[in-house]
This record gives sequence, structure tokens and C-alpha cells, in this order.
Amino acid sequence: MQELTDQELFRYDRQITLRGFDIDKQQILKNSSALIVGLGGLGCAASLYLAASGLGKLTLVDFDTISKSNLNRQILYTETAINQYKVEVAKKALTNINANTLIETVHQQLDDDKLLALIKQHNIVIDCTDNLVTREQINRCCFHVKKPLVSGAAIRMEGLLSVFTYQPNEPCYHCLSRLFGQDQLTCVEAGVMAPLVGMFGTMQALEAIKVLTQYGKPLIGRVLMIDTMTMEFNQVKFTKQLNCRICGNSHTN
Repeated sequence: MQELTDQELFRYDRQITLRGFDIDKQQILKNSSALIVGLGGLGCAASLYLAASGLGKLTLVDFDTISKSNLNRQILYTETAINQYKVEVAKKALTNINANTLIETVHQQLDDDKLLALIKQHNIVIDCTDNLVTREQINRCCFHVKKPLVSGAAIRMEGLLSVFTYQPNEPCYHCLSRLFGQDQLTCVEAGVMAPLVGMFGTMQALEAIKVLTQYGKPLIGRVLMIDTMTMEFNQVKFTKQLNCRICGNSHTN
């Protein structure tokens, strides 16, 4: 395990000072890796704070290029980056924030085999995508190798956040998504308020740090729902669905 340098001890002093966090947990972060799928509004905020917090390695996955309509909420990009690959521009921005974080990029849409291979190389996965098909794919692959998943979603003025660690009797993302049905809109169709994605992406980074360092109580078996129109916060518990086609009892865990 790589130890923290004197410069890193100074840089992360405010985290190390936290009761119960200390040098050991900061060192765990330095030696941990996260796979972020989706470098839109959620992914920009999540990756920024994970790099700034001292995570050792980030792999960024997104096949899209930057458009002008991204700039109001995807905070790693500027006017000069339009038409460039999101992951490459994000890598440069994150390296400027923390050169000690190793940043790797993948600018293609991945099938299950390629995604599984990537997931196996990381300690945690952060789903920052904006469509149900990809979220289900990420959940399916994470369940297969039992890698923790932090899932966030934001649309209009509302957001959801939950964590999955795939332990026995814990639900998976499909157990949650089936409660909302198949007709889920994207922000292209319904719009989204710019600070909302920053808010939820930042919380995804926070939950990832908690899972990696076993600090606090992550949102496992719970979904946090926030309506920012009224600033109402609601937390709902949900359970493993016995007939879930991904993690149900009829499947081998």
C-alpha cells in the first residue's frame, strides 16, 4: 500500500482531522480506484470531488462529445472544448485539480464483456448515466462480480441517490428501478436545473468515499429522494425483491 507523502498529509488535512477518518482512511483513498460511467452533469461533479479528495485512480467512461447545451451544468467543460471528447477534456481538468490522481479514459460504448473487465479492475463503480438501459447494464455487471455501485439520477428539479453492495439479502438497482416502471424520461426530454446535477454528483462522490473507507452509514437498502422545488428530503427503505431477475432467490449469487 502506498503511503501518504508529507505534501498529501498537508493537502488532505481537513479530511484527516475528521473524527474517525484519520490518516488510515485517507491512505485507503489513495490506494483505491473508481470507475465513473457517464461524464455529464453528475459525472463532472462526482469526478471533481473524488479527485480533489485524494482518490488514487479514476477511470472515466463516456462515448460522447461536448456540445454547447452541456455547458450550463457540466462544470469541467468550457466553450473552447466544444466537439471534443468529454473524457479527454475531463481528464485534463481533473489533472489540473489533482495531479496525484491517475486518470484513465474510455471513449466508447461498452458491451457487457468490456464493462465487466473494467469493473473488475476497480474498487467501486459510480453510475452517472442518464438512461435506464445503461443503468440496468451497469447493475447487472456489478452484481455479477459483487462490486459496490453508487447510483444517482437527476431530472427537472428532482433527484434520487442509492448505494448497492450486493451482499446477501440486499437489493440491487433493478429491485429499485422496477418500482418506477419503464417509462423514465431523460433530461433532454424533461429538462434539468443545472445545480441539481452538481448536488447529486457531489453526493455520489461522498457515498463512494464512505463505502471505500467504511466511514459512516452509506445509503444501502435506502433511496434518498429530494424535490428541490420545495427542498423536501425523503428517505425510503426498499428490500430485495425475491423474484428480481438479477438478484432474486432463483438466481445464483
